[in-house]
Amino acid sequence: VQLQASGGGLVQAGGSLRLSCIASRNVFNIVYMGWYRQAPGKDRELVADSTSGGIVNYADSVKGRFTISVDNVKSTMYLQMSSLKPEDTAVYYCYQRNLLTKKEYWGQGTQVTVSS
Repeated sequence: VQLQASGGGLVQAGGSLRLSCIASRNVFNIVYMGWYRQAPGKDRELVADSTSGGIVNYADSVKGRFTISVDNVKSTMYLQMSSLKPEDTAVYYCYQRNLLTKKEYWGQGTQVTVSS
């Protein structure tokens, strides 16, 4: 499975962006998937995730501002980001873990920069 992330860019504080992650193969019914981010000098952290059962989870820092969603027809996962803050600046990565094979896949990352 290959993951292709896109949608990052430069936005002013308070603005919005939507990230997309297209999977080369649709196995959404048997994967855990999520968005992670890594800011300069910091560890990679979970932003939001979704199980194949539809349960979603968000980091406290993005609750109420970010929304993760999945389009099974398009084999695409999204991260809608609103009310962006400078501290949201990071490289955002999409991720999948196959629940049957335990194999993990990462997208290449997309840069999000929020100016104050």
